[in-house]
Amino acid sequence: MAEGELEERLRRLERAARPLEPGASRRRRLRDAVIASSERFLRRIDHIKGFDDVAHRGIGLLEHPISADGLALENVIELIERDVVAPGAATATGRHLAYIPGGGIYHSALGDFLAAVTNKYSGIFFTGPGPVRMENMLIRWVADLVGYPPGAGGNIASGGSIANLTAIATARHAHGLRAADYPRAAIYLTSQAHHCIEKALQLAGMAEAQVRHVAIDAGYRMRPEALAQAIAADRAQGLKPWLVIAAAGTTDTGAVDPLEAIADIARRERCWFHVDAAYGGFFLLTDQGRAALRGIERSDSAVLDPHKGLFLPYGSGVLVVRDAAPLMASHDYAGSYMQDAAREPTEISPADASPELSRHFRGLRMWLPLVLLGTAPFSAALEEKLLLARYFRREIELAGYEVGPEPDLSIVTYRWVPPGASLERVNALNQAIVEGARRDGRVFLSSTMLDGRFTLRMASLAFRTHRRTMDLAVRVLRELAAMSP
Repeated sequence: MAEGELEERLRRLERAARPLEPGASRRRRLRDAVIASSERFLRRIDHIKGFDDVAHRGIGLLEHPISADGLALENVIELIERDVVAPGAATATGRHLAYIPGGGIYHSALGDFLAAVTNKYSGIFFTGPGPVRMENMLIRWVADLVGYPPGAGGNIASGGSIANLTAIATARHAHGLRAADYPRAAIYLTSQAHHCIEKALQLAGMAEAQVRHVAIDAGYRMRPEALAQAIAADRAQGLKPWLVIAAAGTTDTGAVDPLEAIADIARRERCWFHVDAAYGGFFLLTDQGRAALRGIERSDSAVLDPHKGLFLPYGSGVLVVRDAAPLMASHDYAGSYMQDAAREPTEISPADASPELSRHFRGLRMWLPLVLLGTAPFSAALEEKLLLARYFRREIELAGYEVGPEPDLSIVTYRWVPPGASLERVNALNQAIVEGARRDGRVFLSSTMLDGRFTLRMASLAFRTHRRTMDLAVRVLRELAAMSP
């Protein structure tokens, strides 16, 4: 470039990029519009459908592709409300009873706002000592809740799937497994284990490992004697039993495996004992939950999702490991460009304990509500969900539905079974009921297949779900059953 041309080009580019740095009045206008939209949503939260099966399904977004020029703020807010927030499942409402919901407490939203505006880096202690200390405090709190000793470590991941993947990689490293060992390595879980477990095994390069589905009892819990028999049979065949995975709240039925008995077997057989408590783990904040999860403190690792049992927005899954050393050893790394980032011996950096280097500062969304409110409201809400499940089971049985086992936690299974109807007919009727509930939209319910039976399920975990929600769900299900031919 000619003399002065570079400087002029830089000046023009700086002016063109100036919208990225709005001034105070522009920030206020942006903020006011977003807050107003969120207030409109929250003012009608008790009346929003659990599922809105609108015909357009957000297709209006495609009418506004990304381009060089932006849209007016008012048009953007309207687009978000109509095509993003309105269609499909309303996971922030109390009427979301279909899957384990994503929470969405307001305090966490403010935490995310602060985390995003300050954009503090939370991956390495050297550059983000405050965020890393905060997340380590939270991990220590979860480890204490589980019952782990002082040497425990962990990580706040994006959810249970990545947390479980990290746990499997840690267990693999702790047992010294190499690729040549994988075809002989045996893993034990049940058919009720979350699908992310077997997906994690594939991602960890262990698709050749021997996955054993241990028999379950009538309550869909692992049978300890069947686990012991499966391990003995594999040892007799020259295989290497390595990993036992128990569930503390299965996604299908909410079942909690007998953790104490499984811990005995895992210790005796020198297997890594992992508990997937993504759904059920934070019920440890209640007396009933602590009794149901007795034995989790003897595990080698556990996963608990704050975006489930602590009602946070989606995107938070905590892995805790009894001994931090294998966790860090399995995620060791080096990069010459990071030579200035000295490791702090008393603080574990998330980058040292997870697959992530670049990551969102997730800790603030969890820390802010806990320090503002304390744990008491969370314990009360969780106990309420346990009781709501029992209430719903009683009421739906009185409505004429066949109910599944007494819930371990807050999921209830049930079916509409007319007298004399064949299994095929019953399955079709229940499929029609769940589809009818989705079209109706007042509550969002879901289904699963259990032993070839199309089964309805109700998951009570949203913090906005209360007794009136259960009464509404029962009323909807009564109406749908009455309409079935």
